[in-house]
Amino acid sequence: MKEQILVDMDGVLADVYRQFLAYEFRETGVARQLESLDGVIEEDAFPGFHRHVNSAGFFRTAPKMAGSVEGLKYLNGKYRVLVVSSATEFRLSLTEKLDWMNEHFPFISWRQIILCGTKAPIRGDVMIDDHPTNLNGFDGRRIIFSQPHNRFANGDGYQRVESWQQIMRIL
Repeated sequence: MKEQILVDMDGVLADVYRQFLAYEFRETGVARQLESLDGVIEEDAFPGFHRHVNSAGFFRTAPKMAGSVEGLKYLNGKYRVLVVSSATEFRLSLTEKLDWMNEHFPFISWRQIILCGTKAPIRGDVMIDDHPTNLNGFDGRRIIFSQPHNRFANGDGYQRVESWQQIMRIL
């Protein structure tokens, strides 16, 4: 039986930092650099966080992470892939995330997408996520996808990756 890989959306497949930066630039005219956000969670890093995540189109128009299409195709051919995303906190994100997945990753079936409130009950062999809180409660192999908010997280028992190319090399 193939191993089951759980793949997060925001911060792993979807480049939400680029989306936040673009939204903030449109509002303020200030172009911020990713490096200035190291160690700061998204909610604190972006003054318009709640407004943006609750606005129509935020999740639907997020750019893809570099290499994510090729990387997810690779994983999907080798493992049992489930895309797991916390999506019930923000009212528009459920349909927007599903539409986004269908557009950018049409090879992932609706049966492979889990949109939930918490990832804690989801089981698998490997989890790829950018939030240490999701990884810390996971029993399998834990892979943290580097993002500014987790830059200084040195959790026990997870492996850090910087790109989809690196994921394909280790899996």
